[in-house]
Amino acid sequence: MFSLKSVAAGATALALLATSATAETVIRIQSVLGNSSDEVFMLQSFADDVEGLTGGSVKIEILPAGAVVGPRDIMDAVDAGLVEGGFAWTHYWGGKHPAANLFGAPIAGAGVGLDAMSFLAWFQYGGGRELYDRLWDEMGVNVKGFMLQPVGPEALGWFPSKIETMDDFRKLRFRAPPGMVGAAYNEIGVAAVAMGGGDILPALEKGAIDAAEWCCPQPDSVFGFQKVLKHYYLQGLHQVVVNADFYLNGDVYDSLSATEKKALEVAANASLSKSQSYRIGTNGAALKDLTENHGVILEDTPADYFTEYMAAAKKLLEEAAAENEFFAEVWQSQKDFADIVVPFWAGAQTSNASLGRAHAETLK
Repeated sequence: MFSLKSVAAGATALALLATSATAETVIRIQSVLGNSSDEVFMLQSFADDVEGLTGGSVKIEILPAGAVVGPRDIMDAVDAGLVEGGFAWTHYWGGKHPAANLFGAPIAGAGVGLDAMSFLAWFQYGGGRELYDRLWDEMGVNVKGFMLQPVGPEALGWFPSKIETMDDFRKLRFRAPPGMVGAAYNEIGVAAVAMGGGDILPALEKGAIDAAEWCCPQPDSVFGFQKVLKHYYLQGLHQVVVNADFYLNGDVYDSLSATEKKALEVAANASLSKSQSYRIGTNGAALKDLTENHGVILEDTPADYFTEYMAAAKKLLEEAAAENEFFAEVWQSQKDFADIVVPFWAGAQTSNASLGRAHAETLK
């Protein structure tokens, strides 16, 4: 956006001059969420690690949604230098480049069985990070990205009554994520509507939508969906993997010392692990509270959902690969890695799932 770049050019230059004069860099990160969210709580942990690793030479200030620009303008604002950093889910920028979907929320495990852990294995040791670093040039933005917060699998969502089949699902207006994930719902006849997290509960209360997904038990309960809907489905394919990322203006990144750049990398890698650990603990506690104290009924997802959604996901992935060379390259890398890893990892996880279900049954 030329207008943003024009406004921001002088501000960026002054910020970099101030950095050289004081030997301290202040990075303002505007989030797409309010500062009370779990995601921002974990983002603050990343910020604290960066400050500690750099001895205070890099300080991160977290700004809530709307502080400088609207949530949809965050990437453009970071690109232009209007704000030094941004925090969002990378599939939000699928309109700039379709491959953003494969990093932010590879639909249905990229159609090849990747879960959150095997996706991270691809990202860290299967060539994913190198492709991720190329994404920003492909997208045409002056940005350095850091993957911070893997989550998954996300819950299918909240419903007003039990759904026995996909025909029941298709009768409902459903809040779904933007991009390819929501497009697959439309492909199978679900009236999917994209909206921000803070808008979902009011829309449910007004009857603008009938059912909704956001993330997982803890973030969902913070938004209060349990006040309106009581039937909760954990098993979904739409976002088996989803990652929230930090975007840093390229000029600001280039102005950092080698040690400061390494500190960002190390803190980001630590965040990948800490975020998963935090999510498992908080979501477990939240689900227990929802079912024991708020009348929430945990349901099993209809079997025909999985076959229909997976077919739609693969169709969209194949179409995008045919239309965009970089998308095809990223997806092929994920498929090649999955062919090696998924047979092992899926088999191992079957044992873990059976072990967990055996214990869960005793709690009933």
